[in-house]
Amino acid sequence: MPANSPFFYRLTDGIRVTVRPVFLPEQSIPEQQQFVFAYFVRIENVSGQSVQLLSRRWRIHDSIGEDTEVAGDGVVGEQPLLIPGAVHEYQSFCVLKSANGHMEGEYRFVRADSTRFDAAIPRFTLAAGEWQGSSN
Repeated sequence: MPANSPFFYRLTDGIRVTVRPVFLPEQSIPEQQQFVFAYFVRIENVSGQSVQLLSRRWRIHDSIGEDTEVAGDGVVGEQPLLIPGAVHEYQSFCVLKSANGHMEGEYRFVRADSTRFDAAIPRFTLAAGEWQGSSN
């Protein structure tokens, strides 16, 4: 992951979500409108209670005007339990039809007392560097 790639974070109800997106030029085919982005996610429980991640919902916006929603259980097949101070990290990817877009969403958690809440995934920018603006 390039050291200069930007990161985005948000704190909601004691859950800090940090995302660092990276354009993957070696996996992209701009001539065929395929721009591949990886994103690295760090979820930190900075609250005083244990929580379990149940599900996620992503909203993906492509600058050509397409919006996609992706929802499902857990993250990359896991529903991690995070005790106070614990961290869960994972990596995933998305493919856009243009060089620019953004993503955002929510993780649904449950506390030990069975209360459920959503933690915001910050909006983060997907920008293909040297390909930026080439679709104009």
